[in-house]
Amino acid sequence: MALLVVGSIALDTVKTPVEEHGDLFGGSASYAATAASYFSPVKLVGIVGTDFPQTEFDFWKSRKIDTAGVQRVEGKTFRWSGEYAWDLNTRQTRSTELNVFEKFEPKLPRSYRKADFVLLANIAPALQSRVLKQMERPHFVVADTMNLWIETTRADLDTLLPNVDLLILNDSEAREMTKETSLIKAGRGIRKMGPRYVAIKKGEHGALLFGDNEFFSCGAYPLEDIHDPTGAGDTFAGGMAGYLAGTVRKVHFTDLRKAMIYGSVLASFCVEAFSLERLRNLTMDQINERYEAFKLMSQFEVIT
Repeated sequence: MALLVVGSIALDTVKTPVEEHGDLFGGSASYAATAASYFSPVKLVGIVGTDFPQTEFDFWKSRKIDTAGVQRVEGKTFRWSGEYAWDLNTRQTRSTELNVFEKFEPKLPRSYRKADFVLLANIAPALQSRVLKQMERPHFVVADTMNLWIETTRADLDTLLPNVDLLILNDSEAREMTKETSLIKAGRGIRKMGPRYVAIKKGEHGALLFGDNEFFSCGAYPLEDIHDPTGAGDTFAGGMAGYLAGTVRKVHFTDLRKAMIYGSVLASFCVEAFSLERLRNLTMDQINERYEAFKLMSQFEVIT
């Protein structure tokens, strides 16, 4: 089944201690949709300006990503610039230019409204709720969030959560939401706010998954060469949601465990190059080979 992905589409400038690149294809929806497209068809919703390259529309077409929901309007595309420290875990935002994204109002083509699986990538929770109001009973809803929305639009986020099946956020965001230092308490606390499942990302230390009296800890694939961590979390979310949309009808906790591993595998490829360059030319054989290696290293015998 197709996955509906809604989020930001951007042009990024990224600086690391050894390299700097500008006008990179980025944005939460771009990473998520590309990762998901390896498992399921994708229907993409976002907004770009007149400066956005046509070549990226061509790339989406090559990945069978439907762009009928992508608005191209007069003005400049959302632009973000960030700089990473030597550990590549610490990042400083140098500039954010919302441009056309400032007035983004998600509009779903009629053919998108019956999608069974939805990924609300990292945008304001009020916009995420507006997307769901246009939907016709989606089967499974995944939402991503961040500290900005927790700090500035908490009421909107609290309204969204009961309508979400799986909430994805990182460890610092989970602690901020719950004021708990323990991630176990934080994960369980967030579930009580509405989501059926909660996935907490821990960067290079893997991720945690919480369900109804169910818990799963997933490690991270060990990498020797990391170039650009930008978009890794969005890729993780897209890999998870795409796997679910492409392989299951009724989602169980075991399915989410396997989806989490695939999300981690896609994220491990993402950071091996700047922007989406590593994700552009992957094959399912490469993805499955790394998935099998991941299983062996982590001894996930119960997952086949």
